Amino acid sequence: MDKIFAGRFRSARVLSGLSLQELADKLNNRVSRQALHKYETGVVVPDSEMIALLSETLRVRPDFFFRDATITFGPIEFRKLESLPGKEVDRIIEAVKDRLSRYLELEGLMGISAKFDNVLSDFPQIENGNQAEAAAEELRAKWDLGSGPIFNVLELLESKHIKVIDIKGMHDGFDGMQTWVNGEIPVIAIDRDNLKSCDRLRFTALHELCHLLLKLNHLAEKDKERYCHRFAGALLLPKTVLNSELGAQRNNLSIQELGGIKRHYGISIQAIVMRAKDLGIITESYRRQFFFYMNQMGWKKVEPAEYIGEEASGRFEQLLFHALAEEVISIGKAAALSNETLSEFREKYSMRG
Repeated sequence: MDKIFAGRFRSARVLSGLSLQELADKLNNRVSRQALHKYETGVVVPDSEMIALLSETLRVRPDFFFRDATITFGPIEFRKLESLPGKEVDRIIEAVKDRLSRYLELEGLMGISAKFDNVLSDFPQIENGNQAEAAAEELRAKWDLGSGPIFNVLELLESKHIKVIDIKGMHDGFDGMQTWVNGEIPVIAIDRDNLKSCDRLRFTALHELCHLLLKLNHLAEKDKERYCHRFAGALLLPKTVLNSELGAQRNNLSIQELGGIKRHYGISIQAIVMRAKDLGIITESYRRQFFFYMNQMGWKKVEPAEYIGEEASGRFEQLLFHALAEEVISIGKAAALSNETLSEFREKYSMRG
């Protein structure tokens, strides 16, 4: 019990972004930094009154401190890692662990033990962009996606037993990360607020999928990123489709036609232009010229066409209310798994009849 509390207390503190001293200050020094250190190292377990105070200050439920969650992360890869302070990296990891532990506990209670099948496990080591393109084509074929738009990327990934964790309020340098948990569960984490647009969210999720599925570890970081971009773009907008939309070779592209493709396939104009360059439809010189024009027009961050799509997976919530309806769990347990107070959860539940 001491070790469980110590580990969970540290997780809650890191998740809050507070040092031991900052937490002591936030508690108005009702407990010293030294005493908090003893909690974190398992030397002392606080009494129920102090646990209630810590719970309120760290914004977690009291039962958070006693939930025994075995979550072992494999190697973790972040996009834009160089812009993330170490403290924020730890905070993101703890947020993912917390969300994932509740997800896995719910699956366990429901008797769900579906395994992820990496249908690209035999695909050769990636050495160039064309291979990344071929891998995306093979994945579309094996997942029976055809050549049409993917309407909900996050739901697709969850349907294939890839856990997608949408965490909010992280450092603005964080877009996404991926790892394997307990050696067998693929996990992708994103921050929807930082990604801002739906098309960026979709692209980032599939970029992280590339890191999970393909053999890339022998490559330099810039090549990994380049090939994962190629993979994500090819999944969202297959080669045959883009050739049909734009033709085999072009000297000029219009914002209007690119906006139409973006709105249909859920891929940014900039990513479409990169696809056109990669596939030899336009030259690298024209690609640079087009990007310069977009930058001059102020369209680098907010493009002139918007993709409006539904990017969400309601699988966790669906399982939660299924378990509640079948009386597998109590409403109190449902609230704990949802990381809400009982009153918050009752309000949510009443909204669903």
